[in-house]
Amino acid sequence: MKAYIFPGQGAQFSGMGKELYDNFAQAKEMFEKANELLGFRITDLMFAGTDADLKQTRVTQPAIFLHSVILAKSLGDFKPDMVAGHSLGEFSALVAAEAMSFEDGLKLVAARANAMQKACEKEPSTMAAVIGLDDAKVEEVCANTDGIVVAANYNCPGQLVISGTADAVETACTKLKEAGARRALVLQVGGAFHSPLMESARIELKAAIESTQFTAPVCPVYQNVDAKPYTDANAIKENLIQQLTSPVRWTQTVQNMCADGATCFTELGPGAVLQGLVKKINNSVEAESKQSV
Repeated sequence: MKAYIFPGQGAQFSGMGKELYDNFAQAKEMFEKANELLGFRITDLMFAGTDADLKQTRVTQPAIFLHSVILAKSLGDFKPDMVAGHSLGEFSALVAAEAMSFEDGLKLVAARANAMQKACEKEPSTMAAVIGLDDAKVEEVCANTDGIVVAANYNCPGQLVISGTADAVETACTKLKEAGARRALVLQVGGAFHSPLMESARIELKAAIESTQFTAPVCPVYQNVDAKPYTDANAIKENLIQQLTSPVRWTQTVQNMCADGATCFTELGPGAVLQGLVKKINNSVEAESKQSV
Protein backbone atom coordinates (compact mmCIF):
# COMPACT_ATOMS: atom_id res chain seq x y z
CA MET A 1 0.00 0.00 0.00
CA LYS A 2 1.13 3.52 -0.83
CA ALA A 3 1.53 6.13 1.91
CA TYR A 4 2.23 9.80 1.27
CA ILE A 5 3.80 11.92 4.01
CA PHE A 6 4.20 15.69 4.30
CA PRO A 7 7.00 17.62 6.05
CA GLY A 8 6.76 20.29 8.72
CA GLN A 9 8.56 23.48 9.64
CA GLY A 10 12.32 23.45 9.10
CA ALA A 11 12.28 21.78 5.66
CA GLN A 12 12.20 25.06 3.71
CA PHE A 13 14.91 26.15 1.26
CA SER A 14 15.36 28.96 -1.26
CA GLY A 15 14.09 27.86 -4.67
CA MET A 16 11.41 25.55 -3.26
CA GLY A 17 8.54 24.98 -5.67
CA LYS A 18 10.04 26.99 -8.56
CA GLU A 19 10.30 23.98 -10.87
CA LEU A 20 6.60 23.29 -10.40
CA TYR A 21 5.71 26.95 -11.07
CA ASP A 22 7.81 27.03 -14.25
CA ASN A 23 6.64 23.72 -15.73
CA PHE A 24 2.99 23.16 -14.81
CA ALA A 25 0.16 25.53 -15.67
CA GLN A 26 -2.06 24.26 -12.83
CA ALA A 27 0.78 24.70 -10.35
CA LYS A 28 1.44 28.27 -11.51
CA GLU A 29 -2.28 29.04 -11.17
CA MET A 30 -2.33 27.67 -7.60
CA PHE A 31 0.79 29.62 -6.60
CA GLU A 32 -0.70 32.85 -7.98
CA LYS A 33 -3.95 32.14 -6.14
CA ALA A 34 -1.89 31.79 -2.95
CA ASN A 35 -0.19 35.16 -3.55
CA GLU A 36 -3.63 36.71 -3.87
CA LEU A 37 -5.07 35.02 -0.76
CA LEU A 38 -2.05 35.83 1.43
CA GLY A 39 -1.83 39.45 0.31
CA PHE A 40 1.88 39.26 -0.54
CA ARG A 41 3.97 37.46 -3.15
CA ILE A 42 5.11 34.46 -1.17
CA THR A 43 6.43 32.98 -4.43
CA ASP A 44 9.15 35.68 -4.56
CA LEU A 45 10.36 34.57 -1.12
CA MET A 46 10.05 30.85 -1.89
CA PHE A 47 11.92 31.06 -5.18
CA ALA A 48 14.62 33.64 -4.34
CA GLY A 49 14.36 34.55 -0.65
CA THR A 50 17.20 34.39 1.85
CA ASP A 51 17.33 31.91 4.73
CA ALA A 52 16.27 34.77 7.00
CA ASP A 53 13.24 35.49 4.78
CA LEU A 54 12.17 31.87 4.83
CA LYS A 55 12.60 31.47 8.59
CA GLN A 56 9.82 33.97 9.31
CA THR A 57 6.94 31.86 10.63
CA ARG A 58 4.38 33.76 8.51
CA VAL A 59 6.41 32.71 5.45
CA THR A 60 7.75 29.30 6.47
CA GLN A 61 4.48 27.54 7.19
CA PRO A 62 2.50 28.59 4.09
CA ALA A 63 5.60 28.08 1.90
CA ILE A 64 6.04 24.44 2.97
CA PHE A 65 2.29 23.84 2.73
CA LEU A 66 2.20 25.27 -0.82
CA HIS A 67 5.18 23.28 -2.05
CA SER A 68 3.75 20.04 -0.64
CA VAL A 69 0.13 20.43 -1.72
CA ILE A 70 0.83 21.80 -5.19
CA LEU A 71 3.30 18.96 -5.80
CA ALA A 72 0.65 16.42 -4.78
CA LYS A 73 -1.89 18.05 -7.09
CA SER A 74 0.66 18.06 -9.95
CA LEU A 75 1.29 14.30 -9.75
CA GLY A 76 -0.75 12.54 -12.36
CA ASP A 77 -0.81 9.33 -10.32
CA PHE A 78 -1.56 10.69 -6.84
CA LYS A 79 -3.74 7.90 -5.45
CA PRO A 80 -2.90 7.57 -1.75
CA ASP A 81 -3.97 4.60 0.34
CA MET A 82 -3.14 6.63 3.45
CA VAL A 83 -1.55 10.00 4.33
CA ALA A 84 0.08 11.71 7.30
CA GLY A 85 1.96 14.93 7.96
CA HIS A 86 4.43 16.05 10.61
CA SER A 87 2.96 18.99 12.57
CA LEU A 88 2.31 21.65 9.89
CA GLY A 89 2.43 18.81 7.36
CA GLU A 90 -0.86 17.48 8.70
CA PHE A 91 -2.60 20.42 7.02
CA SER A 92 -0.89 19.54 3.72
CA ALA A 93 -1.98 15.91 4.14
CA LEU A 94 -5.59 16.90 4.78
CA VAL A 95 -5.78 19.11 1.68
CA ALA A 96 -4.00 16.54 -0.49
CA ALA A 97 -6.54 13.94 0.70
CA GLU A 98 -9.41 16.35 -0.10
CA ALA A 99 -10.62 16.75 3.49
CA MET A 100 -10.71 20.50 2.85
CA SER A 101 -10.16 22.84 -0.06
CA PHE A 102 -6.79 24.30 -1.07
CA GLU A 103 -8.01 27.81 -0.28
CA ASP A 104 -9.35 26.88 3.16
CA GLY A 105 -6.19 24.94 3.98
CA LEU A 106 -3.99 27.89 3.08
CA LYS A 107 -6.11 30.27 5.17
CA LEU A 108 -5.84 27.94 8.17
CA VAL A 109 -2.07 27.59 7.78
CA ALA A 110 -1.69 31.37 7.60
CA ALA A 111 -3.90 31.75 10.70
CA ARG A 112 -1.87 29.03 12.46
CA ALA A 113 1.43 30.75 11.67
CA ASN A 114 0.19 34.10 12.97
CA ALA A 115 -1.31 32.57 16.13
CA MET A 116 1.88 30.65 16.88
CA GLN A 117 4.02 33.74 16.33
CA LYS A 118 1.95 35.68 18.85
CA ALA A 119 2.17 32.83 21.38
CA CYS A 120 5.96 32.72 20.95
CA GLU A 121 6.25 36.41 21.80
CA LYS A 122 4.51 36.01 25.17
CA GLU A 123 7.30 34.17 27.00
CA PRO A 124 10.89 33.11 26.21
CA SER A 125 10.52 29.51 25.10
CA THR A 126 12.31 26.99 22.93
CA MET A 127 12.77 23.34 21.92
CA ALA A 128 15.67 20.88 22.13
CA ALA A 129 16.58 17.70 20.29
CA VAL A 130 17.42 14.70 22.49
CA ILE A 131 19.38 11.83 20.95
CA GLY A 132 20.17 8.45 22.45
CA LEU A 133 17.63 7.99 25.25
CA ASP A 134 14.42 6.01 25.28
CA ASP A 135 11.15 7.93 25.34
CA ALA A 136 10.19 6.92 28.88
CA LYS A 137 13.43 8.30 30.33
CA VAL A 138 13.01 11.63 28.52
CA GLU A 139 9.42 11.88 29.76
CA GLU A 140 10.58 11.12 33.32
CA VAL A 141 13.27 13.84 33.25
CA CYS A 142 10.80 16.39 31.87
CA ALA A 143 8.24 15.51 34.55
CA ASN A 144 10.88 16.04 37.27
CA THR A 145 12.14 19.39 35.96
CA ASP A 146 10.77 22.62 37.44
CA GLY A 147 8.84 24.80 34.99
CA ILE A 148 7.14 23.82 31.76
CA VAL A 149 8.98 21.25 29.62
CA VAL A 150 7.37 18.34 27.80
CA ALA A 151 8.04 15.78 25.08
CA ALA A 152 6.89 17.46 21.86
CA ASN A 153 8.00 15.36 18.85
CA TYR A 154 8.44 11.60 18.95
CA ASN A 155 10.44 11.50 15.70
CA CYS A 156 11.94 8.00 15.74
CA PRO A 157 13.31 5.59 18.35
CA GLY A 158 16.08 7.38 20.23
CA GLN A 159 15.24 10.79 18.76
CA LEU A 160 12.81 13.02 20.60
CA VAL A 161 12.27 16.80 20.79
CA ILE A 162 11.33 18.52 24.04
CA SER A 163 9.58 21.87 24.31
CA GLY A 164 8.95 24.47 27.02
CA THR A 165 10.14 27.62 28.72
CA ALA A 166 13.76 28.53 27.93
CA ASP A 167 15.02 27.94 31.49
CA ALA A 168 13.23 24.62 31.90
CA VAL A 169 14.49 23.30 28.56
CA GLU A 170 18.08 24.27 29.45
CA THR A 171 17.80 22.53 32.84
CA ALA A 172 16.24 19.44 31.27
CA CYS A 173 19.06 19.26 28.69
CA THR A 174 21.64 19.17 31.48
CA LYS A 175 19.73 16.41 33.29
CA LEU A 176 19.26 14.41 30.07
CA LYS A 177 22.99 14.45 29.35
CA GLU A 178 23.62 13.27 32.90
CA ALA A 179 21.09 10.48 32.27
CA GLY A 180 23.07 9.29 29.26
CA ALA A 181 21.76 11.18 26.25
CA ARG A 182 24.34 11.36 23.45
CA ARG A 183 23.07 14.85 22.65
CA ALA A 184 20.59 17.31 24.15
CA LEU A 185 20.81 20.35 21.93
CA VAL A 186 18.69 23.50 22.11
CA LEU A 187 17.23 24.26 18.67
CA GLN A 188 17.08 27.62 16.89
CA VAL A 189 13.29 27.86 16.83
CA GLY A 190 10.92 30.68 17.64
CA GLY A 191 9.12 29.05 20.54
CA ALA A 192 7.77 26.04 22.39
CA PHE A 193 5.66 24.33 19.74
CA HIS A 194 3.48 21.37 20.78
CA SER A 195 3.54 22.34 24.44
CA PRO A 196 1.09 23.98 26.89
CA LEU A 197 2.69 27.34 25.98
CA MET A 198 0.79 27.16 22.67
CA GLU A 199 -2.59 27.30 24.44
CA SER A 200 -3.37 30.87 23.31
CA ALA A 201 -2.59 29.85 19.72
CA ARG A 202 -4.77 26.74 20.07
CA ILE A 203 -7.73 28.84 21.19
CA GLU A 204 -7.24 31.29 18.33
CA LEU A 205 -6.88 28.52 15.74
CA LYS A 206 -9.85 26.60 17.18
CA ALA A 207 -12.22 29.33 16.04
CA ALA A 208 -10.76 29.27 12.52
CA ILE A 209 -10.91 25.47 12.30
CA GLU A 210 -14.50 25.32 13.57
CA SER A 211 -15.63 27.78 10.90
CA THR A 212 -13.92 25.82 8.10
CA GLN A 213 -15.78 23.17 6.10
CA PHE A 214 -14.25 19.70 6.27
CA THR A 215 -15.36 16.63 4.31
CA ALA A 216 -14.45 12.94 4.47
CA PRO A 217 -10.97 12.46 2.94
CA VAL A 218 -10.34 10.08 0.04
CA CYS A 219 -8.22 7.88 2.33
CA PRO A 220 -7.43 7.58 6.05
CA VAL A 221 -5.44 10.45 7.55
CA TYR A 222 -3.15 9.43 10.43
CA GLN A 223 -3.22 12.37 12.83
CA ASN A 224 -0.45 13.63 15.12
CA VAL A 225 -2.35 13.65 18.42
CA ASP A 226 -2.79 9.87 18.72
CA ALA A 227 -1.19 8.43 15.52
CA LYS A 228 -4.49 6.81 14.51
CA PRO A 229 -6.29 6.88 11.13
CA TYR A 230 -9.37 9.06 10.66
CA THR A 231 -11.94 9.58 7.92
CA ASP A 232 -14.69 11.29 9.93
CA ALA A 233 -14.67 15.03 9.27
CA ASN A 234 -15.74 16.02 12.79
CA ALA A 235 -13.10 13.83 14.45
CA ILE A 236 -10.44 15.23 12.12
CA LYS A 237 -11.37 18.78 13.11
CA GLU A 238 -11.24 18.00 16.83
CA ASN A 239 -7.83 16.35 16.50
CA LEU A 240 -6.52 19.31 14.52
CA ILE A 241 -7.66 21.71 17.27
CA GLN A 242 -5.70 19.70 19.88
CA GLN A 243 -2.58 19.44 17.73
CA LEU A 244 -0.79 22.65 18.75
CA THR A 245 -0.61 21.74 22.44
CA SER A 246 -0.14 17.98 21.95
CA PRO A 247 2.99 16.03 20.98
CA VAL A 248 3.60 14.89 17.40
CA ARG A 249 3.57 11.10 17.63
CA TRP A 250 5.50 10.43 14.43
CA THR A 251 7.16 7.19 15.51
CA GLN A 252 3.79 5.72 16.43
CA THR A 253 2.19 7.10 13.24
CA VAL A 254 4.67 5.34 10.95
CA GLN A 255 4.43 2.14 13.02
CA ASN A 256 0.63 2.19 12.72
CA MET A 257 0.74 2.88 8.97
CA CYS A 258 3.11 -0.06 8.51
CA ALA A 259 0.88 -2.29 10.65
CA ASP A 260 -2.05 -1.29 8.44
CA GLY A 261 -0.24 -2.34 5.28
CA ALA A 262 1.95 0.56 4.12
CA THR A 263 4.91 -0.77 2.13
CA CYS A 264 6.05 2.40 0.33
CA PHE A 265 6.30 5.93 1.77
CA THR A 266 6.70 8.99 -0.46
CA GLU A 267 7.53 12.34 1.14
CA LEU A 268 6.13 15.27 -0.84
CA GLY A 269 7.56 18.77 -0.42
CA PRO A 270 10.87 20.32 0.61
CA GLY A 271 13.61 18.29 2.27
CA ALA A 272 13.93 14.59 2.97
CA VAL A 273 13.76 14.47 6.77
CA LEU A 274 10.65 12.29 7.01
CA GLN A 275 12.01 9.77 4.52
CA GLY A 276 14.99 9.30 6.82
CA LEU A 277 12.82 8.97 9.91
CA VAL A 278 10.66 6.32 8.24
CA LYS A 279 13.74 4.19 7.52
CA LYS A 280 14.88 4.55 11.15
CA ILE A 281 11.44 3.46 12.37
CA ASN A 282 11.07 0.55 9.92
CA ASN A 283 13.94 -0.25 7.56
CA SER A 284 12.00 -2.96 5.75
CA VAL A 285 9.73 -0.51 3.87
CA GLU A 286 10.52 1.62 0.84
CA ALA A 287 10.89 5.35 1.43
CA GLU A 288 11.55 8.15 -1.05
CA SER A 289 11.23 11.92 -1.22
CA LYS A 290 10.05 14.14 -4.08
CA GLN A 291 10.44 17.90 -4.50
CA SER A 292 9.09 18.02 -8.04
CA VAL A 293 7.29 15.84 -10.57
